[in-house]
Amino acid sequence: MTDDGTLILPLQGEIDILTVEQLRVELGDAVDRRPRRLVVDMAGVSFIDSTGLGALISAFQRARVNGTGFLLANPSTQVRQVLVLSGLMEVVPVTP
Repeated sequence: MTDDGTLILPLQGEIDILTVEQLRVELGDAVDRRPRRLVVDMAGVSFIDSTGLGALISAFQRARVNGTGFLLANPSTQVRQVLVLSGLMEVVPVTP
């Protein structure tokens, strides 16, 4: 965690039905640490499906209840398209 209370969670690979449970655990652990802000760095994510989107939404909701800022960062062009098409970018802040 950084000095300003930001926790950065880097993700890698494909997020799908086979890997989503691990993602849920990692996101849950990160939210439970109650950082001021949680940045989910998606630079290393090559693919995300609907189960992965669901895990992100759930973590975003839990973070909001805890008063934790939640931000998705650095999605690839492909992943960004999925975020746009799903409508997730209208709810969750995303940086370049």
